[in-house]
Amino acid sequence: MNKLKEIAGVLAATGNAEMIEDFFKSILTKYEVDEISSRWELVKLLHDGMSQRKIADKLGLSLCKITRGSRELKKSHSPFKSMIEKHKEIMKNRLA
Repeated sequence: MNKLKEIAGVLAATGNAEMIEDFFKSILTKYEVDEISSRWELVKLLHDGMSQRKIADKLGLSLCKITRGSRELKKSHSPFKSMIEKHKEIMKNRLA
């Protein structure tokens, strides 16, 4: 079995966001956690329509990283887009 698929399956099966966060903090360095977090934020901002230059200024990221995120969002069946839409659905349900 693909190791990444194995980890993804275990994380998905936990259903426990706090446990997953603790797992990330224990397996990744602070830098890696910060990198993943900033990439998540940039994808959310791109999805919301913010310009790449504004995102670069806001998050202090290179346009190269932001362009990569933008390209990923535009792909058909984009995992980035699916995750953002899932996030928005969760947030909407919390407000309801």
